[in-house]
Amino acid sequence: MKKLNQRHSQGADLKEREQMSEAEVGVFVQRLRGLMNEIAAFPAPTIAAMDGYALGGGLELALACDLRVAASSAVMGLIETTRGLLPGAGGTQRLPRCLGVALAKELIFTGRRLSGTQAQALGLVNHAVAQNEEGNAAYHRARELAQEILPQAPIAVRLGKVAIDRGMEVDIASGMAIEGMCYAQNIPTQDRLEGMAAFREKRPPRFVGE
Repeated sequence: MKKLNQRHSQGADLKEREQMSEAEVGVFVQRLRGLMNEIAAFPAPTIAAMDGYALGGGLELALACDLRVAASSAVMGLIETTRGLLPGAGGTQRLPRCLGVALAKELIFTGRRLSGTQAQALGLVNHAVAQNEEGNAAYHRARELAQEILPQAPIAVRLGKVAIDRGMEVDIASGMAIEGMCYAQNIPTQDRLEGMAAFREKRPPRFVGE
């Protein structure tokens, strides 16, 4: 389980970016996009916790994660158009897949900032929680969410992630085939047999990831 805690992430340093040549900017953004892709491809579930600002690349990082938790007072948005830019680290692709095309276009075209509460209402974050005095309420909620996932069968969770992520990129018939292949990979696991035995014996399962 991977948790990415974002107290404040306001994206790339634009003062630093201003000193780069056009070629250097292209390489920089390409590497950033590659990093986000690596996070998205991480085999275990990832949870982003946003307690403060998640603007531009900060929100793109959160979008690369499987789940997002925010303090209700957190501020997030793909604000690149307000700086003469457009999202370049996956935002134009991941936000519409998360929220739908029209809403993603509105948020990207306007560069609008959202609170954690607004983001939850739109479905951008899974949970929005009241901030605490320490300023880490989202982090604690993300840990609680991780604790719900950890007892489940690791291989089944990993294959579930594969089936969802790959299935979202294709038509539903192809997605069903992907689900079938993932399901077939899970059938020989010890954890599947343990899950059925635990159900039969009316006890909690003891999954080992094999």
